[in-house]
Amino acid sequence: MRSTRLTVAISVALTLGLAACAPKSTTTPEGAVHQEEAQQAPQRIAEADTIGKDKKAETRDDFEKSVRSDNADGRAQANTTSPVVMREAPAAPAAPPPPPAKVAYAVMKPPIANALATGATAPAFSQPANTERYQDHADNPLQITAQNPVSTFSIDVDTGSYTNVRRMLVANQLPPADAVRAEEFLNYFDYGYTPPTTRDTPFSVTTELAAAPWNAQRKLLLVGIKGYELPTSDLPPSNLVFLIDTSGSMYSADKLPLLVDAFKQMVPNLRVQDRVSIVTYAGSAGLVLPPTPGDLHQKIIDALDGLSAGGSTNGGAGIQLAYSVARQNLVRGGVNRVVLATDGDFNVGTTDDTALKTLVARERENGVALTTLGFGAGNYNEQLAEQLADVGNGNHAYIDSLDEARKVLVAEAGGTLYTIAKDVKIQIEFNPAAVAEYRLIGYENRQLRREDFNNDKIDAGEIGAGHDVTALYELTLVGDGGAQVDPLRYGGDKTATKTAAADELAFVKLRYKQPDADVSRLIERPLHRSELQATASPRLRFAAAVVAFADSLRGGTHLGDFNLDRIAALARGAGDVGSADADGYRAEFVRLVDTARRLKQGERRAEIAVVSD
Repeated sequence: MRSTRLTVAISVALTLGLAACAPKSTTTPEGAVHQEEAQQAPQRIAEADTIGKDKKAETRDDFEKSVRSDNADGRAQANTTSPVVMREAPAAPAAPPPPPAKVAYAVMKPPIANALATGATAPAFSQPANTERYQDHADNPLQITAQNPVSTFSIDVDTGSYTNVRRMLVANQLPPADAVRAEEFLNYFDYGYTPPTTRDTPFSVTTELAAAPWNAQRKLLLVGIKGYELPTSDLPPSNLVFLIDTSGSMYSADKLPLLVDAFKQMVPNLRVQDRVSIVTYAGSAGLVLPPTPGDLHQKIIDALDGLSAGGSTNGGAGIQLAYSVARQNLVRGGVNRVVLATDGDFNVGTTDDTALKTLVARERENGVALTTLGFGAGNYNEQLAEQLADVGNGNHAYIDSLDEARKVLVAEAGGTLYTIAKDVKIQIEFNPAAVAEYRLIGYENRQLRREDFNNDKIDAGEIGAGHDVTALYELTLVGDGGAQVDPLRYGGDKTATKTAAADELAFVKLRYKQPDADVSRLIERPLHRSELQATASPRLRFAAAVVAFADSLRGGTHLGDFNLDRIAALARGAGDVGSADADGYRAEFVRLVDTARRLKQGERRAEIAVVSD
């Protein structure tokens, strides 16, 4: 009897509880929300969150057993010896996401400067746990020229670090130090380099030298590269495969909804000679849009609009299928590229980073490049996204707003998609008789061995049409008194070369290949002391402010007492940002510096699990 009463009591309580929790039909200014939709939406969100949490909690063996049946079809489609199996586009979800979340990412749209100026911040998107991954990297060490006079590195055109850090600052969080890459901050901006007049030499080279603003006893050397600007009429046909993450974690508005709107920005510029395919991946990979002529705009848009989020993340199968589609539609002499858009880890299928990079490198040799686009927060894997793009002869960007999508995929589409020079390497030999010390700012994961410079088998960075690439060195000239390292007691540093021309500070060399070539070409020229400017140009002043900001966010160990107030003043003094900055990026930068200054007073940093490698 007691058991019966308890059972009845529990049943009544559950009934009352469920009735109390059941959503009721409501009407909002944005439109009516039907009761059935309101009931289904939380269930879909809960399912997506549960998948993300449960799958991460399982071991790899248990996890692979649970999804083996789902993966079998995706792996079969990815087999390079089999024809591509086409699937119908997934049916639209029974009910749309809740209307407020549908447009939530719009709060983050630029001009972000306006939000910062008014004190507004972007909403924090709910995540079960913050598992973002950033590669641990230490700043490049100071080099004694007499001991190591040669610096060699591969160029880098990624910009994802800057926009990802911007996202954190707008959300009133200081970034973890390893999320900050100085070269990606530096290369976000256009420095107005003069482009080459012909494609025979696909890029121009600019150098500048002036005192460092944080220490007048040291100098800053700028090396700038500007890619040839291809006229629209000369752009080659494109074979583009959009590889889109539709796993459950992509549900939030700053992920899949923003991703869909981002890709739509490209559609009006696609031409009849272009081909577009869409591959999605979640529990398994599928071909949503078979290769389609680029001028069928509405068909491409409809395929994008049909995407929905759900399931785990079988990124390995997705990449294999995307490359299979790209290879089967390869355009000789054209652009063949997979564009991977995701928010985070690949937790099903090919999860080993080394295996993924090996796959991407192999496909690069087959003529298919890879661009990676990051979205959202909480499980963003910047470490893997950047490394895959580097290996895949592509670039990595982070999309935090619709305006950023237009910048990357429309305004800078040439630089993002069309390669005009590949395997670009820089090597600078400093004259020990003139330069006591030097330090390359950024590019820590792009360092090459000295012998790699002349080895055409060594992969390096790519330059897209119209792209800017900028690098900065901090130098201490002999006799200026700014040396940071004491001389050796027994004269080991006294090995200065006396044969170099007295006025030569350094010898600059660049190697590159034409996109369809296997043999590199060489550009070289000396840097003379006479090029030292009494006052830094506006270009060099702004570049200095950008790397100083990056250094400050990483701890400010190279700046002395050059604080964020002085960094903001330096950027403002680089020119009238209102008239010379039509897109507002430099004005926005100044406001981000001001935001960081306010946050540093409380040292509120993002709580992100940084993974060190």
